[in-house]
Amino acid sequence: MTHFADLTCPQVAALRTGDRVPVLLLPIGAVEPHGPHAPLGTDAIISTGMCERAAAQFQGDPDVRVLILPALAYGVTRYAVRFPGVIGVSEETLHGLVVDVCLQLAEQGLPRVLLVNNHFEPEHRATLRRAVRTVESRCGKRIGYLDLVRRQHAERLTAEFQAGECHAGRYETSLVLAERPELVDTARMRALPRVAVDMPAAMAEGKRDFPALGMTEAYCGSPAEATGAEGADTFEVLTTLLTEAIWELAKEA
Repeated sequence: MTHFADLTCPQVAALRTGDRVPVLLLPIGAVEPHGPHAPLGTDAIISTGMCERAAAQFQGDPDVRVLILPALAYGVTRYAVRFPGVIGVSEETLHGLVVDVCLQLAEQGLPRVLLVNNHFEPEHRATLRRAVRTVESRCGKRIGYLDLVRRQHAERLTAEFQAGECHAGRYETSLVLAERPELVDTARMRALPRVAVDMPAAMAEGKRDFPALGMTEAYCGSPAEATGAEGADTFEVLTTLLTEAIWELAKEA
């Protein structure tokens, strides 16, 4: 079993005394519009897909046991607030949830938690970084956070991702096509024109919602070019990044 919530209480207790180092993955996303073609839960779908692929690679590993925590599907989500379907939480709510989850696991002898996030709103990412610092200061253990926007990670991903056009465009839509193709309105997807928006640059200029960014249909990039094959290839890269982070955290004293 790879999902933490599928274990029994005695099985969780046994994690602390087994020969394998337990690393717990926390998939994180948001509930917000991803264009007129992709599901609201796109971010959590991608995070969970990464975690499941990485956990599968550690099946039978003699040294590390990887388990997936229930996904945290709600994030700080303000840029999409004008569109139907958005459900956001405040920075303090997100911070409190992440801190509480990590500290309770640490108190049970399971301190190696790795945050796997695919919602890139600046305030959301900043809150996750703050939560990591809070947990580390309280329990004295390092918490992992795979921040895909960091340069050393982003440069291994697709050109669209690196250009900052990665909200419901070719990059994200391809990943959903690889994982949950039945959730994508492909007819609508193929009719969408490219929307060229450098989201990080526009956000740095002070633009604070999708319409202001030029994303009048809550997407940017080129969703019409998305394919499941590209999504599968991108998942391979994402899974490699995640397995590297797992090994790094597993080696922590």
